[in-house]
Amino acid sequence: KFYHVNGDLLVQQYKKHLSDYPSWAPRSHADKWLVFPENLGPRLSIDESSLSRGELYTIVTNKDGHGGKGTLVAIIEGVKAGEVSSILRKLPRQARHQVMEITLDMSSSMHAIARECFPNAEQVIDRFHVQKLACDALQELRIEHRWEA
Repeated sequence: KFYHVNGDLLVQQYKKHLSDYPSWAPRSHADKWLVFPENLGPRLSIDESSLSRGELYTIVTNKDGHGGKGTLVAIIEGVKAGEVSSILRKLPRQARHQVMEITLDMSSSMHAIARECFPNAEQVIDRFHVQKLACDALQELRIEHRWEA
């Protein structure tokens, strides 16, 4: 039997038998960072994300992976440019220099990381943040005109 009402038995079956988990080599740094050089591509995204307990992580993804297998390039605890850059420099220099575009938000930390680790990449502000700026400006004008009326 593989499935229990709450799914615990299925998870245990996968972890202990199907995934080869017991044979995985431990990575002492895995709770702080993981990098996957094989997933580097010419178009990347970099952003910060808050996980389960509010801790911040910097996540670098290959846009050509479309969220599937091979998308994750790096996940690094923290968002400080110096700390994140030191981990991303573990990726092969030649591969980092072949990145042509990196999408990011307007954070100065993310721009510094992109500039230092992917020097040949054109930095592109993600659409969400551009739209937010435009909507905020429009809202400000709308309120100003409403008070005048």
